[in-house]
Amino acid sequence: MTQNGSQSGHQRGNWTIRAVPNLSDNYAWLLRDEATGTVALCDPGEAEPNLAALQDMPEPGRLDWVLLTHHHPDHIDGVAEVVAATGAKVLGAAADSHRLPALDLSVHPGDSIPLGSGTIEVLDSPGHTIGHIALFIPEAHAVLCGDTLFSLGCGRLLEGTPADMFRALRLLDALPGDTLVLCGHEYTESNARFALTVEPDNAALKARAEEVREQRKAGHPTVPTTLDQERATNPFLRAGDEATLAERRRGKDVFKG
Repeated sequence: MTQNGSQSGHQRGNWTIRAVPNLSDNYAWLLRDEATGTVALCDPGEAEPNLAALQDMPEPGRLDWVLLTHHHPDHIDGVAEVVAATGAKVLGAAADSHRLPALDLSVHPGDSIPLGSGTIEVLDSPGHTIGHIALFIPEAHAVLCGDTLFSLGCGRLLEGTPADMFRALRLLDALPGDTLVLCGHEYTESNARFALTVEPDNAALKARAEEVREQRKAGHPTVPTTLDQERATNPFLRAGDEATLAERRRGKDVFKG
């Protein structure tokens, strides 16, 4: 089942994880390490809802890090105001530093960065954009994957190739099955409609699509999901080779359902 929490968030070990709706269908992600009080915010597309969410935290207003997955405005436009209000430091990909807000820490795929009592493992995640990264926090059993992997979908290939996306999805697929997928958008309902055209007899997918319809009808988010759930239902993660992934991505690009 999708793990939809309350305003208090999702508890994973010492970590509390909360989705913060941004713009029309974006999510920023707020993470707090309860062991140290360290707070991080991923991909703030605007400032106001994230600053409001920080006021609801145990130490109101505290923010240590802003984490960025890629350069698109709907993921970074709130950074300057959030940093000005909190003094947080900004982490992002060195390869994209020329088109990201000013970085305090430029990272590369393969880096392991301390975060509170845990670590961030930086994963190469191209396809949607070149320079896109995913940030895996093993202690939180969670991956911040931006616009690479969605619930029942994957990102459009705006800069990268099918080979890039296939490689990025394989890296994510190698993570533990209970890993929470903290993606950047609420796209699950439309993704489900397309996924059912690819695998109409997939019982797990049909059950997930019905669950999603009920969640959205009730006004609830459909994320985070887990890697195990995506392995059972996501036609892009389930694509066995680059050619199949490319065919499915082309189909989704023109899908009108």
